[in-house]
Amino acid sequence: MILAIKARPELFNPRELEEIERRWPGGIPAQEVISLFQVRGVKLSEATFRKYVQLGLLPTSRRVGQKGKHRGSRGYYPVSVVRRINLIKRMMGEDMTLEEIRDSFFCVQNEMDKASESMHGLIVSLRDRIERLKERGEPTTDVARELREAEKISKKLLKRIEIIQSRLAIIGSKSIPEDQEGGIP
Repeated sequence: MILAIKARPELFNPRELEEIERRWPGGIPAQEVISLFQVRGVKLSEATFRKYVQLGLLPTSRRVGQKGKHRGSRGYYPVSVVRRINLIKRMMGEDMTLEEIRDSFFCVQNEMDKASESMHGLIVSLRDRIERLKERGEPTTDVARELREAEKISKKLLKRIEIIQSRLAIIGSKSIPEDQEGGIP
C-alpha cells in the first residue's frame, strides 16, 4: 500500500509579505488576497474571508469609488490582512480553533485599530490647523515638516507594535521555531 503524503501549503515568508505590502500600499481587494493564497495552495474562499471579517479576525474594508459614470465602489482592505491571514493559517495548522486564535491576540488588534484611527485623526487635525495658519500668512514650513516626520514615525511604531503582537500570539499559542514564523520578522 502506498501512502500519499499531503504537502503542506506554503505560507508567505517575511520578505514576501513585505513585497506584497509594498505592492499594495493603498489597500488590497479581497479577491486579490484570496488569489494570493490560492496560488500557493492555501485554502481560502470568499466565504472564509468574509467569516474572518465577521469574527473580527480581519478589519473591514473601506469603500473607494471607481472613476466613471455608474461604476460604483470597490472595497479595499489594509494590506496587513495578508499578514494576518498568513498567521491565522499558521495557527490553524497548529490545531488552534478560530475561537482560540481570536482570543490569543485579536482582541489586542482592536486596540491597535483604535490607536491607529486616533493617531490618524490627530494628524489630520494638526494638518488642518497648519493649513489655517498658513492661509493667514503664518510661518508653518518647519512645523509642517515635523508633522510629516511624526506621521512617518507613528506609522512605523504602529507597524512595529503589530509585529510584536503577532510574535506574542505565536509564542502564546504553541512553540514555533523562529524560522517557521512565516512573516513575523
